[in-house]
Amino acid sequence: MNTTFTIAIAVLAGAALGAAAMQGLHAQAKAKAYMVTEIEVLDAKGADAYGTLIRAVQTNAGGHLFRTAGGKVVALEGAAPPMRVAISEWDSLAQAQAYYDSAARKNLVPQRDKAEKIIRSYAVEAVN
Repeated sequence: MNTTFTIAIAVLAGAALGAAAMQGLHAQAKAKAYMVTEIEVLDAKGADAYGTLIRAVQTNAGGHLFRTAGGKVVALEGAAPPMRVAISEWDSLAQAQAYYDSAARKNLVPQRDKAEKIIRSYAVEAVN
């Protein structure tokens, strides 16, 4: 019975230590960020060409794209929705800001401006 009791205590201690370690790791994780861009399409072919290029830039910068641009947008409350909404996920708000400030993105702005009008673009940090 002494051996059984020792094993039970060891198992409980191991579980408690594992749970504490997971909590510590979770607390260290940075909050994800989401970038939302509301778009009015000026030239559909140009927007498609620009979309291919900007998706590659976002992916190379570490963004995860939800491929919502071009999907159906439905108003639920408030003002009328834009034609397109692009949403991407980033590991942190700093990573999203770095992408936005990058030369690779800025180099595509002239092409974008011919094909799309940005109504609004913003990033929001998730709350843990």
